[in-house]
Amino acid sequence: MPKKETTERISMTLPKSTLQQLDKMVETRGYANRSQGITEIINRELVQHSQQMDDTVMAGTITLFYAQTRNNLAGRLAQIQRDYVAEVISSLHVQLENNHTMEVILVQGPAVKLRQIADELITCKGVKNGSLNLTTTILPPLHQKK
Repeated sequence: MPKKETTERISMTLPKSTLQQLDKMVETRGYANRSQGITEIINRELVQHSQQMDDTVMAGTITLFYAQTRNNLAGRLAQIQRDYVAEVISSLHVQLENNHTMEVILVQGPAVKLRQIADELITCKGVKNGSLNLTTTILPPLHQKK
């Protein structure tokens, strides 16, 4: 008989609106409880994360949602993109309601480097939500030597 994996109890602090959305998702999807829903989300992210930790060249997008009112957040995000000018191809800013911005950044390079860039951007204080989406289909070379 296979040995059952032990579990650990953790504590989380979430905004009330996020918890309400989580509870709605748990109910809609039919999870037994919040823990089961959160475990599934974390496992999905861990699988995606592990697939992006090698040197395979990939293209993709980093999508960020943030409040414009944060002190120097836009400047910090821009500096990170300048630090990775070889991987950051382009970005698009969309102004949303209530002084919020959605930014979509087109990137290409080794998957591990793209994950690093996304993590730096997403973890900036003031970024409310962010994600990295990758594909192994890449852009053709932008500049070729003749």
